[in-house]
Amino acid sequence: MDYIIIVAGGKGLRMGGDLPKQFMLLKGQPILMHTIMRFHEYDPGLKIILVLPKDQQDYWHELCKKYRFTIPHTIADGGETRFHSTLSGLSLIPNDTRGLVGVHDGVRPFPSVEMIRECYNAAAGKGAVIPVIPVVDTLRHISGRTVDRSDYMAVQTPQVFTIDLLKKAFQQPYSPHFTDDASVVEAYGHTVSTVEGCRENIKITTPYDLKISEAIVG
Repeated sequence: MDYIIIVAGGKGLRMGGDLPKQFMLLKGQPILMHTIMRFHEYDPGLKIILVLPKDQQDYWHELCKKYRFTIPHTIADGGETRFHSTLSGLSLIPNDTRGLVGVHDGVRPFPSVEMIRECYNAAAGKGAVIPVIPVVDTLRHISGRTVDRSDYMAVQTPQVFTIDLLKKAFQQPYSPHFTDDASVVEAYGHTVSTVEGCRENIKITTPYDLKISEAIVG
């Protein structure tokens, strides 16, 4: 049995308003619904766990009624950090469950179905997989030195793991060095493999990102 944990804990501050960015409208529907629909399109049988701060859950239920959003999903309480939010989502998966679990940013509504499929297929054999894309901008270290961008890749989500591996990795104490789920798994001692990501799989964090997203959906 396979799962996806969709983490949506944004406050929307960089958007310049009070509405959390995952609830902002994109083509007449909240961004978060677009994200959930993409994973449902990949696999209607995929078990969806949505991680939301407790004080946003009533509003989400209201939105689901308003937009007649009926894709089945379970809600977990958001935590203080991304680590704790993912841990909260993982706690809803029974410990003896065999299969795969992905973790995805709620405000990345455009992962291609093909990329999602590649992440899950690769994780079935390698245990831990993340999608990456080449860095196209010149990179400059804060010391003032330009670095070779070919040495770096930009990391996306979904990051997909075997359930057993991710649960064991998240038994580690929290560290501020855990910047994503893959970093937790690497700290546990497991190698993380990569697959090719997709350019349109952007994370919506600013008003400019929202404009780009409107162009993507057409």
